[in-house]
Amino acid sequence: MNRYTIALAFACSITMQAGAQAPLAVTHSDTTALRHTLDAIAAAHHGVLGYSVINLDTGERLSLRGDETFPTASLIKVPILVTLYDLVEQKQLSLDDPLTVLKIDQVPGSGVLQFMHPGMTLSVHDAAALMIILSDNTATNLLLDRIIIRRVWAKMEALGLPHTKVHSKTFLRISSVAMDSSVKYGLGVSTPNEMAHLFELLAEGRAVSPAADSAMLDLLAKNADQESMQRTINGLAVPHKTGATDSVRTECALFRLKSRVVACGFTKENEDIRWVVDNEAQVTLGKIGAAVAAWAGEDRR
Repeated sequence: MNRYTIALAFACSITMQAGAQAPLAVTHSDTTALRHTLDAIAAAHHGVLGYSVINLDTGERLSLRGDETFPTASLIKVPILVTLYDLVEQKQLSLDDPLTVLKIDQVPGSGVLQFMHPGMTLSVHDAAALMIILSDNTATNLLLDRIIIRRVWAKMEALGLPHTKVHSKTFLRISSVAMDSSVKYGLGVSTPNEMAHLFELLAEGRAVSPAADSAMLDLLAKNADQESMQRTINGLAVPHKTGATDSVRTECALFRLKSRVVACGFTKENEDIRWVVDNEAQVTLGKIGAAVAAWAGEDRR
């Protein structure tokens, strides 16, 4: 029994635990069983959950609360990355440009730059890698200083993602360019459908350029956070980005198996606000990841 069969069995057991009948084996010609499984997972979650799933090879799409706005937490760092690479593509900055870490730049939360000696220098590329691989908040702020927050808005709007916005630098709400929205949503806001479409554009080389998008996917595949959608999946490099606050957990991922499938899960108003590996929202996203990986791994022959 391979890991995809195991994941499918796991997903089916989830549906039965939620009080629904077990679906038939998931096939790409029928998304009904997958939707039934994902909706059962969402219904069992103690919070608000939305998802968006796109099969890039067949065009199949399904979502729940796909157009509802959710806090992104650090998932908004993907739009920041896309904007950064777009500016590099336009020759407005270089990945080799130096950035100096000052004491005033160092903020808490995720990442390692907060612990480094002030005055150290790193490149724009180094900061981008830290922002994605370790979700480094200080690196994110250094990049936002360089690219300017409103440019992220403009880039997302140009891609047809009008609800996807970063509000401020991390842990510095005073820097917010939209205070009301910042208070409501925190660092950033988006919808499951918009963020899934952004990953779709990256997978198809249409977010910036084929070369730039490939480089960004390589960084996203190195993301060190494996505690949500990837928690039951081993041996597979999945380009993905997560986000977390006390009552929020988010993730978008690109599963490249028999089919290429983008999956985004957004949660908010979660009852479980513990910072532990088995936080309910993280386990819930893991169940979504298992179900989607099983679907993407099905052989259509």
